[in-house]
Amino acid sequence: MNKQVKSRQRVADHGEVFTAEREVKAMCDLVLPETQRIDSRFLEPACGDGNFLAEVLSRKLAVVRKKYKRSTIDYEMNSLLAVSSLYGVDILADNVAACRERLYKLWAKQYKSVCKNECSDDMNRSICFILERNIVCGNALTLCCVDENCNNTDEPIVFSEWAFITGANIQRSDYTFAELLSQDEVQLSISGDEGTFLQKYICHYRRLGENG
Repeated sequence: MNKQVKSRQRVADHGEVFTAEREVKAMCDLVLPETQRIDSRFLEPACGDGNFLAEVLSRKLAVVRKKYKRSTIDYEMNSLLAVSSLYGVDILADNVAACRERLYKLWAKQYKSVCKNECSDDMNRSICFILERNIVCGNALTLCCVDENCNNTDEPIVFSEWAFITGANIQRSDYTFAELLSQDEVQLSISGDEGTFLQKYICHYRRLGENG
């Protein structure tokens, strides 16, 4: 996990060099208050297998544990919020899969430690669904998804915004990555709009995958 290079060929083909753990921690320390805000959003446009995202999630989950360990429901909702605040893009499918698995295992270890025999299979499925939506195989330069050969497709990268609205109900709103980064979007964000809306779902936080 601490290796900076998987192979010379991957470096030659994709410029893949992972950031060392010491540098990851030092860079996260530069924005320390944000890494300790449960709902503060982070996007890693070349996430690899998740060095930065895993460090941020570890810090967020430490805060969740300290504040909400006495209540299973409160812990579940806030740990889910922490996971849902992290976004990543990578052009290599194996990196995307490894990043999702790494973040899931990090969350699951803490969840089992805090909630013990109250852990829910539905909760596990919701976290996996969020990671599938938030960690995407694509090209952050062209803002499009890629195929198995890392070639651009016509499918835009779509990210989901997650927000608790009433009690245990969470709302998912989908936006294209391109719209979120466009110059027009910058102006819209100032006025409180969040760009071109694609679709919206509302459901219980333990039932996220049921809406597709």
